[in-house]
Amino acid sequence: MTASGAPIIFDKVGKAFPKRGGMVTALEDVSLTVEPGAITGIIGRSGAGKSTLLRMVNGLERPTSGTVTVAGQDVGRASGGALRGIRREVGMIFQHFNLLSSRTVAGNIALPLEIAGAANVQRRVADLIDRVGLTEFAERYPAELSGGQKQRVGIARALATGPKVLLSDEATSALDPETTQTVLRLLADINRDLGLTILLITHEMAVVRDIASHVAVIDGGRIVEAGATYDIFTRPQHPTTRSFLSGVTGVTLPAFIAQRLLPSAESASQEVVRITFAGDHATDPMLARLTSELGIDVNILAGAVEEIGTRPFGNLLVSLPVARAAEARAYLERHHLLTEVLGHVR
Repeated sequence: MTASGAPIIFDKVGKAFPKRGGMVTALEDVSLTVEPGAITGIIGRSGAGKSTLLRMVNGLERPTSGTVTVAGQDVGRASGGALRGIRREVGMIFQHFNLLSSRTVAGNIALPLEIAGAANVQRRVADLIDRVGLTEFAERYPAELSGGQKQRVGIARALATGPKVLLSDEATSALDPETTQTVLRLLADINRDLGLTILLITHEMAVVRDIASHVAVIDGGRIVEAGATYDIFTRPQHPTTRSFLSGVTGVTLPAFIAQRLLPSAESASQEVVRITFAGDHATDPMLARLTSELGIDVNILAGAVEEIGTRPFGNLLVSLPVARAAEARAYLERHHLLTEVLGHVR
């Protein structure tokens, strides 16, 4: 049960599907490197192209243009034995489990080993069952399991052939929040213990926050933003990224403020500002210092403190007196905080 992660490289990948009267583009000019041993999340809305991108890693879809390589092997050009070899190194976890109802937990996990003609199947199955914490359920059938237990079986089955890459296709979207956290902790443990490269797709930014070291945001078939998860959370650049983040950080403007926002300071008395607390200064009491040192009143509109990995960051939406707002922002930025003017209100 030893494995090391493999890099995944998408190089100018495009994918088009035929439709009546022409073609429809699912992916366009996608370039992304998934580092070996990293957990990388691809997040996007339904129809953004994330599932198509994931399926190219194990050759279930072929690129129309560009290349997809796994451990240096061109998946799009592979066929026959070469493609089967790549697929043995790429495990897949499905959203709806895809377990065989006629097989027990042990039987479902054993299936890929039996197909591969592996030796010592029973011992390897027992090791996998123990790893995912289902030893007492080994002879149960899928109908006798909870959703979280079924997904654990799916994870064990994906690990059966000793892959270097693990793909997760919305693996937690059918689970309740508590079970989701249990499954995410299991994936994090597997990544730490086996060093697998994990590529997961999701529409939940909270999943990315809780497990991924890197994230790529896909919109309309293009990667619109990518980087370290902490950097993306603390400095989102694209509107799609900001939209996803607003749901997980809880820092949307109250509706009664958002409806009154003005684009300029004319006739306004307050400036609405987003303040991001990140890095070594994430827990500094800067608003209290701003008030005590400069005598500037700060009205907090919304806010939250989060943790990405082991690093804290906070987002606050505040209003400041227009006459002194620039002075206040300069003070905060001198103390290594990020500020963004969202608008003005009377």
